[in-house]
Amino acid sequence: MNNSNQMKELFIDKVVINMGVGESGERLKKAAKLLEELTGQKPATTFAEKTIKNFGIRKGEAIGVKVTLRGEKAEKFLKDALTVLENRMRKRQINAGEFSFGIHEHIDLPGVNYDPDVGIFGMDVSVCLRRKGYRVKQRRISRSKIGKSHLITKDETIDFLKKIGVEVE
Repeated sequence: MNNSNQMKELFIDKVVINMGVGESGERLKKAAKLLEELTGQKPATTFAEKTIKNFGIRKGEAIGVKVTLRGEKAEKFLKDALTVLENRMRKRQINAGEFSFGIHEHIDLPGVNYDPDVGIFGMDVSVCLRRKGYRVKQRRISRSKIGKSHLITKDETIDFLKKIGVEVE
């Protein structure tokens, strides 16, 4: 007899990959093209929220691209991205139900070769975990609260990472 409650099982809700280029123009287009090749999805453009004169950024200027992956695509990309970290993470990178890490060079990902025309880009990867029944909290009709026992804790997030083969330091 199986004692585990299937409503308590964790799974990957989404993986968000963000490339902050810091400028619009040709470099941003190259980053968008690269992110589309890596993920197989068309990236969304992110815009500056405020003007920063020292960096030459104006409010509303396109300065980055991001993609949200779900399902099998998310799991596959996360598995490849974690190999860059050598399947190690620090506790400070982990929060309750989510964890994030950065990749300094996209050429570290498996199966990606260096192209001098594109250059080298870094990226931030954020992962959100979820349990069955979380839709109750987010739906529009009959929205309701979720009990404390159903929320994901930091320790449960660490246990999930250990299950997928990540060493937490």
